[in-house]
Amino acid sequence: MEITSQKFKHCDLLFINGKVDSFTAPDLIKAIEALNDAKRYKIVLDLSHLEYMSSAGFRALLLGQRNCKRYNRGEIVLASVPKKVMDALDLTGFTPLFKIFDDITPAVGNF
Repeated sequence: MEITSQKFKHCDLLFINGKVDSFTAPDLIKAIEALNDAKRYKIVLDLSHLEYMSSAGFRALLLGQRNCKRYNRGEIVLASVPKKVMDALDLTGFTPLFKIFDDITPAVGNF
């Protein structure tokens, strides 16, 4: 998995490329926590190049969302979610927990 970021005035954009599994999920958690440590709580995750996400990846999303939403500071929104990952999010009941956009432009514009 590869994570790259782009900083905007009102939010941060993380590009997730590859697979998020039990081995790489801690890297995703660290990337989100690094933004939180910098007092950045409005995060867009671009999942357009995500190949696979395991339950460990879903847990990383949930932890990040909890930290960002604490005290109404911000939230994590998902953009360009692949169909396989979207189906898994639906199956696990995670879709109500996140705002999900078809493209990164409206996701960034959300903030």
